[in-house]
Amino acid sequence: MRVVIAGGHGKIALHLERLLAAQGDDAVGIIRNPEHAADLRDSSAEPAVLDLEHAEVAEVAKVLEGADAAVFAAGAGPGSGSDRKDTVDRAAAALFAEAAERAGVRRHIQVSAMGLDRADDPGMDEVFAIYLRAKAAAEDDLRARDLDSTILRPGKLTDEPATGSVHLADSVPAGEVSREDVAAVIAALLADDTTFGRTLELTEGNTPIDEALIRA
Repeated sequence: MRVVIAGGHGKIALHLERLLAAQGDDAVGIIRNPEHAADLRDSSAEPAVLDLEHAEVAEVAKVLEGADAAVFAAGAGPGSGSDRKDTVDRAAAALFAEAAERAGVRRHIQVSAMGLDRADDPGMDEVFAIYLRAKAAAEDDLRARDLDSTILRPGKLTDEPATGSVHLADSVPAGEVSREDVAAVIAALLADDTTFGRTLELTEGNTPIDEALIRA
Protein backbone atom coordinates (compact mmCIF):
# COMPACT_ATOMS: atom_id res chain seq x y z
CA MET A 1 0.00 0.00 0.00
CA ARG A 2 1.21 3.50 -0.85
CA VAL A 3 -0.01 6.16 1.58
CA VAL A 4 0.40 9.92 1.18
CA ILE A 5 0.35 11.84 4.46
CA ALA A 6 -0.25 15.59 4.70
CA GLY A 7 1.66 17.03 7.63
CA GLY A 8 4.36 14.45 7.11
CA HIS A 9 6.72 15.84 9.76
CA GLY A 10 4.13 15.97 12.53
CA LYS A 11 4.51 13.68 15.52
CA ILE A 12 1.54 11.50 14.57
CA ALA A 13 2.74 11.30 10.97
CA LEU A 14 6.27 10.25 11.90
CA HIS A 15 4.90 7.44 14.07
CA LEU A 16 2.58 6.40 11.24
CA GLU A 17 5.38 6.42 8.69
CA ARG A 18 7.44 4.07 10.85
CA LEU A 19 4.46 1.75 11.35
CA LEU A 20 3.74 1.62 7.64
CA ALA A 21 7.36 0.87 6.82
CA ALA A 22 7.43 -1.92 9.41
CA GLN A 23 4.52 -3.65 7.73
CA GLY A 24 5.97 -3.28 4.23
CA ASP A 25 3.93 -0.31 3.04
CA ASP A 26 5.22 2.86 1.38
CA ALA A 27 4.68 6.24 3.01
CA VAL A 28 5.02 9.62 1.35
CA GLY A 29 5.04 12.59 3.69
CA ILE A 30 4.14 16.06 2.43
CA ILE A 31 6.31 18.65 4.17
CA ARG A 32 6.67 22.41 3.80
CA ASN A 33 10.25 22.68 5.09
CA PRO A 34 12.88 20.84 3.02
CA GLU A 35 15.09 20.65 6.10
CA HIS A 36 12.65 18.08 7.50
CA ALA A 37 13.29 15.64 4.66
CA ALA A 38 16.04 13.81 6.53
CA ASP A 39 13.71 13.09 9.45
CA LEU A 40 11.23 11.48 7.07
CA ARG A 41 13.92 9.37 5.46
CA ASP A 42 14.98 8.27 8.94
CA SER A 43 11.38 7.11 9.39
CA SER A 44 11.60 5.19 6.07
CA ALA A 45 9.25 7.65 4.35
CA GLU A 46 9.61 9.49 1.07
CA PRO A 47 9.50 13.29 1.51
CA ALA A 48 7.48 15.46 -0.86
CA VAL A 49 8.17 19.18 -0.40
CA LEU A 50 4.97 21.13 -0.97
CA ASP A 51 3.33 24.01 0.89
CA LEU A 52 -0.36 23.12 1.18
CA GLU A 53 -1.21 26.70 2.15
CA HIS A 54 -0.11 27.97 -1.26
CA ALA A 55 -0.17 24.95 -3.61
CA GLU A 56 -2.59 24.46 -6.48
CA VAL A 57 -4.83 21.41 -6.44
CA ALA A 58 -3.06 19.98 -9.51
CA GLU A 59 0.29 20.07 -7.67
CA VAL A 60 -1.14 18.12 -4.75
CA ALA A 61 -2.93 15.67 -7.04
CA LYS A 62 0.39 14.92 -8.74
CA VAL A 63 1.87 13.82 -5.39
CA LEU A 64 -1.20 11.66 -4.76
CA GLU A 65 -1.14 9.92 -8.15
CA GLY A 66 -0.77 6.16 -7.75
CA ALA A 67 -1.46 6.19 -4.01
CA ASP A 68 -3.83 3.75 -2.35
CA ALA A 69 -4.79 6.06 0.52
CA ALA A 70 -4.46 9.62 1.78
CA VAL A 71 -4.14 10.80 5.38
CA PHE A 72 -4.58 14.41 6.44
CA ALA A 73 -2.61 14.82 9.66
CA ALA A 74 -1.55 18.45 9.24
CA GLY A 75 -2.29 21.27 11.63
CA ALA A 76 -1.25 24.85 12.23
CA GLY A 77 0.01 23.84 15.66
CA PRO A 78 0.17 25.57 19.04
CA GLY A 79 1.13 29.21 18.97
CA SER A 80 -0.13 29.84 15.43
CA GLY A 81 -2.57 32.68 14.91
CA SER A 82 -6.16 32.64 13.76
CA ASP A 83 -5.27 33.09 10.07
CA ARG A 84 -3.25 29.86 9.97
CA LYS A 85 -5.95 27.95 11.85
CA ASP A 86 -8.08 28.62 8.80
CA THR A 87 -5.49 28.22 6.04
CA VAL A 88 -4.16 24.93 7.41
CA ASP A 89 -6.88 23.26 9.47
CA ARG A 90 -9.67 24.10 7.02
CA ALA A 91 -8.37 25.20 3.64
CA ALA A 92 -5.42 22.79 3.37
CA ALA A 93 -7.65 19.90 4.45
CA ALA A 94 -10.17 20.77 1.73
CA LEU A 95 -7.41 21.18 -0.86
CA PHE A 96 -5.95 17.79 0.04
CA ALA A 97 -9.35 16.10 -0.21
CA GLU A 98 -10.06 17.74 -3.56
CA ALA A 99 -6.68 16.61 -4.84
CA ALA A 100 -7.41 13.06 -3.68
CA GLU A 101 -10.66 13.09 -5.67
CA ARG A 102 -8.83 14.37 -8.73
CA ALA A 103 -6.10 11.73 -8.39
CA GLY A 104 -8.64 8.92 -7.86
CA VAL A 105 -7.43 8.11 -4.34
CA ARG A 106 -10.63 7.02 -2.66
CA ARG A 107 -9.47 5.97 0.85
CA HIS A 108 -9.14 9.10 2.92
CA ILE A 109 -8.55 9.55 6.65
CA GLN A 110 -8.73 12.98 8.21
CA VAL A 111 -7.43 13.69 11.70
CA SER A 112 -9.74 16.15 13.40
CA ALA A 113 -10.39 16.90 17.08
CA MET A 114 -12.93 16.25 19.81
CA GLY A 115 -15.15 18.98 21.22
CA LEU A 116 -15.88 20.86 18.01
CA ASP A 117 -19.27 21.89 19.42
CA ARG A 118 -17.52 23.93 22.14
CA ALA A 119 -16.53 26.80 19.82
CA ASP A 120 -19.30 29.06 21.12
CA ASP A 121 -18.90 28.21 24.81
CA PRO A 122 -18.72 31.25 27.10
CA GLY A 123 -15.14 32.23 27.85
CA MET A 124 -13.70 30.16 25.00
CA ASP A 125 -10.35 31.46 23.78
CA GLU A 126 -10.96 33.26 20.48
CA VAL A 127 -8.13 31.60 18.55
CA PHE A 128 -9.04 28.15 19.83
CA ALA A 129 -12.66 28.78 18.82
CA ILE A 130 -11.47 29.58 15.30
CA TYR A 131 -9.47 26.35 15.33
CA LEU A 132 -12.56 24.35 16.34
CA ARG A 133 -14.66 25.99 13.63
CA ALA A 134 -11.94 25.33 11.05
CA LYS A 135 -11.86 21.64 11.97
CA ALA A 136 -15.66 21.47 11.79
CA ALA A 137 -15.67 23.11 8.35
CA ALA A 138 -13.01 20.66 7.14
CA GLU A 139 -15.14 17.76 8.35
CA ASP A 140 -18.21 19.12 6.54
CA ASP A 141 -16.20 19.56 3.36
CA LEU A 142 -14.92 15.98 3.48
CA ARG A 143 -18.35 14.49 4.14
CA ALA A 144 -19.67 16.17 0.99
CA ARG A 145 -17.04 14.55 -1.22
CA ASP A 146 -17.17 11.26 -3.11
CA LEU A 147 -14.45 9.54 -1.08
CA ASP A 148 -14.24 6.47 1.17
CA SER A 149 -13.46 8.68 4.12
CA THR A 150 -13.14 8.29 7.87
CA ILE A 151 -12.81 11.22 10.25
CA LEU A 152 -10.82 10.47 13.40
CA ARG A 153 -11.24 12.76 16.41
CA PRO A 154 -8.56 12.06 19.02
CA GLY A 155 -8.75 13.47 22.53
CA LYS A 156 -5.98 15.51 24.15
CA LEU A 157 -2.73 14.34 22.60
CA THR A 158 0.23 13.18 24.67
CA ASP A 159 3.73 11.92 23.93
CA GLU A 160 3.38 8.94 26.25
CA PRO A 161 4.39 5.53 24.85
CA ALA A 162 1.71 3.58 23.01
CA THR A 163 -0.42 1.22 25.08
CA GLY A 164 -2.08 -0.52 22.15
CA SER A 165 -5.45 -0.22 23.92
CA VAL A 166 -7.97 2.53 23.21
CA HIS A 167 -11.58 3.66 23.45
CA LEU A 168 -12.90 4.12 19.90
CA ALA A 169 -16.54 4.87 19.10
CA ASP A 170 -18.91 7.41 17.57
CA SER A 171 -18.78 9.30 20.86
CA VAL A 172 -16.49 8.82 23.85
CA PRO A 173 -15.94 10.82 27.06
CA ALA A 174 -13.22 13.45 26.94
CA GLY A 175 -9.77 12.10 27.69
CA GLU A 176 -6.20 11.76 26.54
CA VAL A 177 -4.54 9.53 23.98
CA SER A 178 -0.92 9.14 22.93
CA ARG A 179 0.11 10.25 19.47
CA GLU A 180 1.67 6.83 18.97
CA ASP A 181 -1.68 5.13 19.62
CA VAL A 182 -3.39 7.57 17.23
CA ALA A 183 -0.93 6.54 14.54
CA ALA A 184 -1.60 2.86 15.23
CA VAL A 185 -5.35 3.43 14.90
CA ILE A 186 -4.83 5.24 11.59
CA ALA A 187 -2.72 2.33 10.33
CA ALA A 188 -5.51 -0.06 11.27
CA LEU A 189 -8.17 2.12 9.63
CA LEU A 190 -6.24 2.17 6.37
CA ALA A 191 -6.82 -1.55 5.98
CA ASP A 192 -10.46 -1.37 7.12
CA ASP A 193 -13.49 -0.98 4.86
CA THR A 194 -16.21 -0.90 7.54
CA THR A 195 -15.69 2.71 8.66
CA PHE A 196 -16.32 4.53 5.39
CA GLY A 197 -18.41 7.62 6.06
CA ARG A 198 -17.88 7.40 9.83
CA THR A 199 -16.69 9.95 12.37
CA LEU A 200 -14.95 8.21 15.28
CA GLU A 201 -13.70 9.62 18.56
CA LEU A 202 -10.60 8.20 20.21
CA THR A 203 -9.09 8.22 23.70
CA GLU A 204 -6.96 5.83 25.71
CA GLY A 205 -8.87 2.79 26.92
CA ASN A 206 -8.81 -0.88 27.71
CA THR A 207 -9.63 -2.42 24.33
CA PRO A 208 -6.87 -3.59 21.96
CA ILE A 209 -6.90 -1.56 18.77
CA ASP A 210 -7.92 -4.40 16.44
CA GLU A 211 -10.81 -5.31 18.72
CA ALA A 212 -11.78 -1.65 19.20
CA LEU A 213 -12.06 -1.25 15.45
CA ILE A 214 -14.43 -4.21 15.23
CA ARG A 215 -16.57 -2.83 18.05
CA ALA A 216 -16.65 0.75 16.75
